[in-house]
Amino acid sequence: MINDLWYKNAIVYCLSVGTFMDADGDGIGDFRGLMRRLDYLCGLGVTAIWLLPFQPSPQRDHGYDVADYYGVDPCYGTLGDFVEFTHAAKQRGMRVLIDLVVNHTSDQHPWFQSARKDPASPYRDWYVWSEKKPPNIHDGIVFPGVQEATWTFDEAAQAWYFHRFYSFQPDLNTSNPHVQAEILKIMGFWTQLGVHGFRMDAVPFVIAQEGTGIAAPREQFDMLRTFREFLQWRQGDSIILAEANVLPETDMDYFGRDGDRMHMMFNFQVNQNLFYAFASSDARPLAKALRVTRPRPATAQWGQFLRNHDELDLGRLAEDQRQAVFEAFGPTKNDQLYDRGIRRRLAPMLDGDRRRMELAYSMLFTLPGTPVIRYGDEIGMGDDLSLPERECGRTPMQWSTEPQGGFTKSQRPTKPVISGGPYGYEQVNVAEQHRDPNSFMNWLERIIRMRTEVPEIGWGDFTILPTRNPAVLALRYDWRNNGVVVVHNFAHAPIEIRLKTGDDEESRLLIDLLDGDHSRADEKGRHRIVLEGYGYRWYRIGGLDYLLRRTEI
Repeated sequence: MINDLWYKNAIVYCLSVGTFMDADGDGIGDFRGLMRRLDYLCGLGVTAIWLLPFQPSPQRDHGYDVADYYGVDPCYGTLGDFVEFTHAAKQRGMRVLIDLVVNHTSDQHPWFQSARKDPASPYRDWYVWSEKKPPNIHDGIVFPGVQEATWTFDEAAQAWYFHRFYSFQPDLNTSNPHVQAEILKIMGFWTQLGVHGFRMDAVPFVIAQEGTGIAAPREQFDMLRTFREFLQWRQGDSIILAEANVLPETDMDYFGRDGDRMHMMFNFQVNQNLFYAFASSDARPLAKALRVTRPRPATAQWGQFLRNHDELDLGRLAEDQRQAVFEAFGPTKNDQLYDRGIRRRLAPMLDGDRRRMELAYSMLFTLPGTPVIRYGDEIGMGDDLSLPERECGRTPMQWSTEPQGGFTKSQRPTKPVISGGPYGYEQVNVAEQHRDPNSFMNWLERIIRMRTEVPEIGWGDFTILPTRNPAVLALRYDWRNNGVVVVHNFAHAPIEIRLKTGDDEESRLLIDLLDGDHSRADEKGRHRIVLEGYGYRWYRIGGLDYLLRRTEI
């Protein structure tokens, strides 16, 4: 089967089953509850649902400490419930992506328990061991201030094991061909149950050679091609969305020069510079990030996002840029995390300012790539900073003004529902915003619908248009003889620009896609565009036939 590239113009919605909707009243979201909300997601315009880990787990790291790759944690339901869910999603035209967490397992996984107890175990070499204490146990720590080392001594094994993340998450030895074969088996299992793709966690670590005898670990990029070939053989429209926060010069190594490795990657470079633009009203570094991440194979795609379930990682910014973002959106130590990021959700970061929230999501849906939104973002959910680390932004979905926000009938939800204040469920919930035609949720639904009607953004190539104002970013997309222009003002004050969108006759007319503020160029081919503070415009480049029929514009 040939991949139909559906992901090039998709709308991806990320959620955690455990915090989305509880159907049985035990305080934990489940697949039966999620199925009740599929029509809501369909109505919102979602075309793909990305599930965070739901496999059996001790739940010491939000399910990323997997103890069984071939099951569903009983608190979420059964494998039968999962299959019913994927079938129901398919009936509504939505695909399902799931997290593939194969850099490490839980220390409670039977593989690791067997490996630590018996040196002759067939699983011993599935993990990375050292008989002596490695000299570099403090190198490469991912969670500064929380994680103490990357090697831990195991009493049962009488050896040290490697863990890139927490000590209860021993790394798999992915250089072992048996481990690689198991990863393929895991992917094959879930595709048989209706999954259309995987968000692969921590890809640079998955493909890195690890061990005490490796001075300069190198990435095993051929492994990525093996994963893709397997998926294309098993189910041609399945994809891998890679979490890889890497430098732009290595992007093509992950996509593959011939487009034969990862289908999609999250664009961390653009994400970090986007928040710098929000903080500084300077879009020039963002324009540079767009240019350096522009090269990619024709079948590859960027996943664009604002916030995800982790911290807002600012590690790729220059120190002064990072401090500017901290000062604007996370000024206190309680707002920050791991010395590199901000742990807050988007709405409280922007002080609930509707203008800035619209600007942010207008940018998200007009960046080159496929937009990925997170549950609750459509209603502007807040965070609970009393919860540790990244848990503050993983609170239950707020559905209504009912007790516990309509998430559960239980008085003890898995995590506390945000209550009181400007972001409490009493003020921020789906039911209230459904009834308000001017709500943020209804605005976002209209933007999603418009985005799906502008495939030039997902499929086409882009050009950065000069605006002569550092606060304004203008992009032109072209695909199949159709053109679209999007303009965004990152400043709080109104700005007037003169914009030349092209030299052809059609570029002289811009048809506003969001309201009736069309624009006709002057004798020099320039458009006079006035943008309010944090304003934005989406234009379709008009044709001559339209110009003749609408001479009154």
